[in-house]
Amino acid sequence: MSDDKNQGYVYILTNPSFREDWVKIGKSSRPVNVRSKELDNTAVPLPFEIYATLKTAKFDKVEKQIHKQIDRLTDLRIRQNREFFNIAPSVALDIMRDIADLLEDAELAVYVDGNPIISSSKEEDKKINAANEDRMRKKSKPAFKFHMVGLNVGDTIIFDALNLPVKIASDDKVEYENRLWSLSAFTAEFLPEEIKTPSGAYQGPKFFSYGGKVLNEIISVH
Repeated sequence: MSDDKNQGYVYILTNPSFREDWVKIGKSSRPVNVRSKELDNTAVPLPFEIYATLKTAKFDKVEKQIHKQIDRLTDLRIRQNREFFNIAPSVALDIMRDIADLLEDAELAVYVDGNPIISSSKEEDKKINAANEDRMRKKSKPAFKFHMVGLNVGDTIIFDALNLPVKIASDDKVEYENRLWSLSAFTAEFLPEEIKTPSGAYQGPKFFSYGGKVLNEIISVH
């Protein structure tokens, strides 16, 4: 095991002013809450939020390895000389977890409401992620209602992943096979396995469309 004084941190940061699939992945020899406060300057409108941290003596190598793994997937780095990536925080956490599992001294923490929760498995990561994402959705915007996009009971929308038509049954539910579903629950149930996210949490309006337009995009127009 490594001496604590030789350890540092690799971190995943999010920012409410960024797109939800933008993250900053960096390293620090000091506690990450100190580093995140340093980044809170006039260049960003809102403070950064800590999504996850990995404490290890190999923090320098781990940060480079995470960057390398993401760069191998595709061109997800927003600017090549920066530590910002166009990737969902949960996916970045999956990569961090895979590396942590190979280290003897790794201590992985996922943050909920600003507090670190030590996580020892991917299953725990998923539960924490699901709770975190649900909290952020409720915090950032009101619950979706069909009247927000000018739709009414009886209108038909399309579940794009399967090109499947479903009817609106109430202001926040659709009917399919004689059962009522919220858009998020429907997505979690019927989304093909190969495109499901590690967290298992979904923003339903992103997966349905009306008149060729995704509901989530219609919301932003109204």
